[in-house]
Amino acid sequence: MVQIKENFVDESTTIDMAEMFKALGDPTRVRIIYALLQKELCVHDVCIVLDMTQSAVSHQLRYLRNTRIVKRRKVGKTVFYSLDDRHVEEIFAQTLQHLKHG
Repeated sequence: MVQIKENFVDESTTIDMAEMFKALGDPTRVRIIYALLQKELCVHDVCIVLDMTQSAVSHQLRYLRNTRIVKRRKVGKTVFYSLDDRHVEEIFAQTLQHLKHG
């Protein structure tokens, strides 16, 4: 038990990890992530794919950006969103694989 306690994850990391899972706990955000797995999209394109308002999509993208799940790239006045890094893709793929396995 001492060895487990000595190697235990710190409080800050547990909070960050819980926030990551919280972000993935919303069906709309999962749909956005799935769309962004396919390709980089602007807000307008995400609205069309998910059949949602720009306000609702922007709110969810802001949340995903704050949790470092997505990143943005600005070209003129257009903002394009993509997954932040390969780790996000792997987490998503592993979760899908787990669900299909059971």
